[in-house]
Amino acid sequence: MKLRTTPTVATTDPVLQRELREHATQVNLISEGRIAGFYAAATAAPTTGPWMQGDSMMNSAPVEAGTAGSKYVIEGWTCVASGTPGTWVQRRFLTGN
Repeated sequence: MKLRTTPTVATTDPVLQRELREHATQVNLISEGRIAGFYAAATAAPTTGPWMQGDSMMNSAPVEAGTAGSKYVIEGWTCVASGTPGTWVQRRFLTGN
């Protein structure tokens, strides 16, 4: 079920209306699996900043890679050891090609 992007509360407060609309849109995009719904998206695993084990980063530019018969897509990266920048591993999905 999607959230309403036209708030029916606080109709006299335009700032709150905008915030509610943006939050509803963000939740709807995430629930659909849309990359635009994620704040943490990049073209590579993080190389700076503090990260905790279990943090994740979506791949904003996924492409099919690998050789015939074992091609894959990197969906993103997961931090497996906390640190600055932590230790990151790829989340790969085989495409069957």
